[in-house]
Amino acid sequence: MYSLSDFDFNLPQERIAQFPLPDRSASRLLHLDGAQIIDRQFADIVGLLQAGDLLVMNDTRVLKARFFGTKESGGKVEALVERVLDNRTVLAQVRASRSPLAGTKMRLADAFDVTVGERAGEFFTLHFDADVFDLIEAHGRLPLPPYIEHDADSFDETRYQTVFNKVPGAVAAPTAGLHFDQALLDTLKAKGVNFAFVTLHVGAGTFQPVRNEVLSEHQMHTEWYTMPQETVDAVRATRAAGRDVVAVGTTSLRALESASQSGQLEAGSADTALFITPGYQFKTVTRLITNFHLPKSTLLMLVSAFAGFEEIRTAYAHAIANEYRFFSYGDAMLLTTQARAPVST
Repeated sequence: MYSLSDFDFNLPQERIAQFPLPDRSASRLLHLDGAQIIDRQFADIVGLLQAGDLLVMNDTRVLKARFFGTKESGGKVEALVERVLDNRTVLAQVRASRSPLAGTKMRLADAFDVTVGERAGEFFTLHFDADVFDLIEAHGRLPLPPYIEHDADSFDETRYQTVFNKVPGAVAAPTAGLHFDQALLDTLKAKGVNFAFVTLHVGAGTFQPVRNEVLSEHQMHTEWYTMPQETVDAVRATRAAGRDVVAVGTTSLRALESASQSGQLEAGSADTALFITPGYQFKTVTRLITNFHLPKSTLLMLVSAFAGFEEIRTAYAHAIANEYRFFSYGDAMLLTTQARAPVST
């Protein structure tokens, strides 16, 4: 039985990547093959995948979800859209000296007003007078992760999106996908590697640390995902051919595993609060491409469940000693699951 302290480690501040590399695919790749650690470049992924393997990618698009504004009283507020409920309504985190009251208005970006609605746990419901997506795109700011110390600029607005983004709704990028440029995707396709997509809108909760020493007491944040039927069909064909289902990022993995909880991968859309810790048996995903994750985070627990607790601990120590770049703009890992559960898909 693991506790929160087991997932802590000391990360020097200089190992946190503050900016992306000029070229997406120029990152390093730590290949963890069982207990063997191999230092590679991300472009080596072409030789590590085989014809017939399936890359499953998250096609969510990051919203310009951060706003600064004022309340009717004149007090300053900061709002971060967490989820779009419909084309006129969102859930948002709101920071202010005093919480805004239901029925009052806030002016955001000195451009438009929103009406504060009912509370929803830690979030506020905000009602827009025009299309949510139009106003967010026109007036919002890209919400970089809290450990990145500069405000987003035009370069971030390109590089903090994957080249295959399609469906707006996330407030954080599916960062493993940031390493793929179109040339690399074309090379993989020419080799016979197949592609499929899921949509999981990453929420701000992905950055929240776990605070309960007893992991079973942690309340996992929820995220919305869609599993298309064509992805289900592609996974089944891949499994039938004996090839690997490779999740690009923990978000793709969570969507695939969430949709597999019945014992069979199923199409559909739903909220997921799946909390994966060591002992979990993976039902669909066999390999994972992922970045390095924060100490005491649910994502570090997930990769430890996937590739082995001691193996990940050793790999992270190697990465720190060998000056890998960490977190969203950092380097990547390629992992193979050590916790596969046989299941018919």
